[in-house]
Amino acid sequence: MNSKSRSASVLRRVATAIAASAVLGATLVACSSGGGSTASGSASDIEAALKKGGTITYWSWTPSAEAQVAAFEKEYPKVKVNLVNAGTNTTEYTKLQNAIKAGSGAPDVAQVEYYAIPQFALGDALVDLKSYGFDSLKSDYSTGPWNSVNINGGLYGLPQDSGPMALFYNKTVFDKYGLTVPKTWDEYVADAKKLHAADPTKYITSDSGDSGFTTSMIWQAGGRPFSSDGTNVSINLQDEGTKKWTSTWNQLVEGKLLSTIPGWSDDWYKALGNGTIATLVTGAWMPGVLESSVKDASGAWRVAPMPTYDGTAANAENGGGGQVVLKQSKNPALAAGFLKWLNNSSSSVKVFLASGGFPSTTADLNSKDFLATAPEYFGGQKINEVLVDGAKNVSSGFQYLPFQVYANSIYGDTVGQAYASNSDLNAGLTAWQKSLVDYGNQQGFKVTSK
Repeated sequence: MNSKSRSASVLRRVATAIAASAVLGATLVACSSGGGSTASGSASDIEAALKKGGTITYWSWTPSAEAQVAAFEKEYPKVKVNLVNAGTNTTEYTKLQNAIKAGSGAPDVAQVEYYAIPQFALGDALVDLKSYGFDSLKSDYSTGPWNSVNINGGLYGLPQDSGPMALFYNKTVFDKYGLTVPKTWDEYVADAKKLHAADPTKYITSDSGDSGFTTSMIWQAGGRPFSSDGTNVSINLQDEGTKKWTSTWNQLVEGKLLSTIPGWSDDWYKALGNGTIATLVTGAWMPGVLESSVKDASGAWRVAPMPTYDGTAANAENGGGGQVVLKQSKNPALAAGFLKWLNNSSSSVKVFLASGGFPSTTADLNSKDFLATAPEYFGGQKINEVLVDGAKNVSSGFQYLPFQVYANSIYGDTVGQAYASNSDLNAGLTAWQKSLVDYGNQQGFKVTSK
């Protein structure tokens, strides 16, 4: 997902939070009716399928999808790809889950964000692409995205984009108030206090509570609160890494040092433009959002590595997704062939990058042209050098819940309340954990907590 679609995705996520809780009712039951082909095959089957041709359906909301499909059909004229925009984020997942439950109506290939893939993989609704030899492509992708499509020993998709995190900061504001670009989170908190004391209308960043941001920050701090093995799930939102993050972020929440302007709102864009919000800690897809939606601040913003707890490089992913092949596909080999071309061919990735996407492919991340990009918006800084280093420093081993879409939908009722009352985030995380344990057990998972 590129930067523009990511911002739309976040807005959609907020708007459909209530629907999400209904979508994932009876998760295991809903996902168990995969239907269609058994989807076993080999690399040679893909070649034969592409040569023979046929028709497949692809669900995607990315702006690059139409151009990618056109390029694919030009290269493989015997294949027809029916492109369908089934909605963004949860809207698509609702339709996808309904089709899986019904046993028909699912596409051959679908776009799914990394946090949502485990839900469908666990329900046996996706093709394990190892049967087509896709596990040999590991070195073609950066660590975070590759790990996100590998679940319980299976490979359930190929990464498209990535969101290694970085610190985006307004240099004009930093210079005016004598702030030093922070290398550690302690320095970040110190900057927050200094800035707000100098001008109470200015804040180091905005955060009114976002589940994706929270899980990314816990990831970067070394927390691994979720683990799953089949239907066995463990949740510990008070592990060492989680508490390391809250010990820092609580200083900002309880100290009322964070702007509460809702993200992605008109006021939020204005605040980014006029210096009210001085930094953003977010994914590598953000430059396109700033350039297209915060034009007044052109030349003011810069990019720096994520602050860390001890100065040692450590990073996490925020956002991004890939594509999967559904077991309902009547022609899984052809679908797999399209997916491999979509996310592993230079001709397709080139189209994706032209639409503003940030790649997950190591060849493109290491491209001299890509690294040399120096947007005027960022004062001529070679921002991709920073972002690519961030991708290399993403730590491994983080897992999402097999019902993460539901988890995100109730975040506001638990952790969100701590933000609203400027109180201890640990209390909110504990409440979130209890709700998730109860929900998981109700849906047929065996959930343990610590």
